[in-house]
Amino acid sequence: MPVERRERNWRLSNRFDVRALPLADRHYNRRAVGSPQFVPPGRNLVLLTEDADALWVTSWPFAEYVRHAWPGAWVCSLFRNEGPVLSSDLIREAVAVTCWRYGDPPALGIVTFVNAAKTRRKRDPGRCYLRAGWERCGMTAGGLYALKLSPDSMPEPLEPVGAQMVLA
Repeated sequence: MPVERRERNWRLSNRFDVRALPLADRHYNRRAVGSPQFVPPGRNLVLLTEDADALWVTSWPFAEYVRHAWPGAWVCSLFRNEGPVLSSDLIREAVAVTCWRYGDPPALGIVTFVNAAKTRRKRDPGRCYLRAGWERCGMTAGGLYALKLSPDSMPEPLEPVGAQMVLA
């Protein structure tokens, strides 16, 4: 699903961005509320909207350290939207920016894990991801829904707002 290039929402951020901390602290998987760092160790991409009302984190853990069934996949480890843009649109754009940052996606694509007990839509866990083209691909040992976007369903790479071109 292509992302509209004229309407970009995401800006590059970082794992210590104080503007992103309130959103991270309100996410249900936050382990240490108030900690200045809100991203798992390793390779990551942190995106924040201009108004700091949506936050996305793509983690790319090294496969040997992964305990779930999708080692090597990119992982959306945090997504929170408190703004007016549809979550499914933000998700598609965040994946496009992830492709821009990392290049070709891994064979397993990108995955995320949803705790149905801690989300608003209990009837349809991960609804915004499903509307963004993701598919259910199983459950984790801990009972979380696993959702995945395969490489052939990913949007074209898209640079975030304000990104600088790299000179070769």
